[in-house]
Amino acid sequence: MHNKNRTPTFNIKVVVQETGLKPDTLRAWERRYGMPEPRRSSGGHRLYSQYEIDMLKWLVARQEEGLSISHAIDLWRKLEEEGREPLHAQPLENATEESYSPPVFEGESIKKLRDDWIAACLAFDEYQAQQLLAEAFALFTVETVCFEVLQKGLAQIGQGWYTGDVSVQQEHFASALAVRQLEALIAALSTAVRRERVLIACPAHEQHTFSPLIVTLLLRRRGCDVVYLGANVPTERLAATVQSIQPQLVILTAQTLHTAGNLLDAANILHAIDVPLAYGGAVFNYIPAARQAIPGHFLGEMLQGVPQGVKNLLETQPAPVEFTTASPALRAAHDLFVAQRPRIEADLHNRFAHVDLEPDALTRANADLGDNIVAALKLGSMELMDANLAWVQGLLINFHYRMLQEAMEAYMQAYLKTLEQHLDARAQPIIAWFHTVLNQPA
Repeated sequence: MHNKNRTPTFNIKVVVQETGLKPDTLRAWERRYGMPEPRRSSGGHRLYSQYEIDMLKWLVARQEEGLSISHAIDLWRKLEEEGREPLHAQPLENATEESYSPPVFEGESIKKLRDDWIAACLAFDEYQAQQLLAEAFALFTVETVCFEVLQKGLAQIGQGWYTGDVSVQQEHFASALAVRQLEALIAALSTAVRRERVLIACPAHEQHTFSPLIVTLLLRRRGCDVVYLGANVPTERLAATVQSIQPQLVILTAQTLHTAGNLLDAANILHAIDVPLAYGGAVFNYIPAARQAIPGHFLGEMLQGVPQGVKNLLETQPAPVEFTTASPALRAAHDLFVAQRPRIEADLHNRFAHVDLEPDALTRANADLGDNIVAALKLGSMELMDANLAWVQGLLINFHYRMLQEAMEAYMQAYLKTLEQHLDARAQPIIAWFHTVLNQPA
């Protein structure tokens, strides 16, 4: 190698133009890995050699083959230790993410980035949060950042919101930043190379778009033709929309029992027009029994496995999914409850008119409980309410309205009395569930 190739000659602007790397990425690699090692001009500006530019191009090429930057740098150093010139080495056909174990510090470094990102979000510091994400993407693969920083970070913030330690505003700020980041990553991807088309959407009233956006990103990175419809897609026009788009597979995600019931409505429409459905979401993880009513393929509890699951569904002819439908008794109870629900909730407002509750507490409690009753009846079992009830109670007591435990118990008793007043024998499945819950020890 000629010495002139190692002479620090080029400023950072030239390096950016030659390699396509951003200045933030170059500085992050320099801090974390000591590569490259630019000299400084008399004015303090970084100066790079042609050798370092070629080295950066080599690292970028290894990333394009599937290695994270940490693994690519490990490979560079391994070749040097073997006495081989990395720039002259043939590209390794087996240079995959699985070929090399990650450095020991990688887990801790991604955790620190996640903790710092959470802190920036809670402080409403958008600039710092974006800088941390830029550093994370410079050091790790897109999938690693999405799962280890964004997904786990939002989960931690969401738990804080549930317990009342994080405000609604802080949670919304973090979620909006994460969603915008995913949307930017999706927008930067090239066009599809696979002919199969996948439609991804949230069912009616489902506002959480983080999971379907990650799925969209993962599939588009693998060349899939994905049509993403976003949050709260109405059920009424679903059949016409699907017939217009002509997907080979529809993916729906739901995070709550309420929206799982709406997902079932959409699934029944797709089943009737013979369009394959795959689905997932948090509610199907913590209430596995809810899967039994869905005429579609469950994609698993981990988002990381979705691309392979979708690939299998597109490339094979999977056996039809067995599913159960609600009994005639549950359907009758559902229709009666839906018809009488406005009267039930109006009566509850009158019963609690003089109780010291925050203004929206009763309205929200009625909406949550009523929506979940409707969903459980649709999905075929009032027992699906059991796992969800503790969560809803905790939400009302811990954060939303600081509803006292005693007030929550009185509310459930009043709800039962109101049901018995407005409903007849057809509501027996609902009434029986309330009696069971209220007779259980606290």
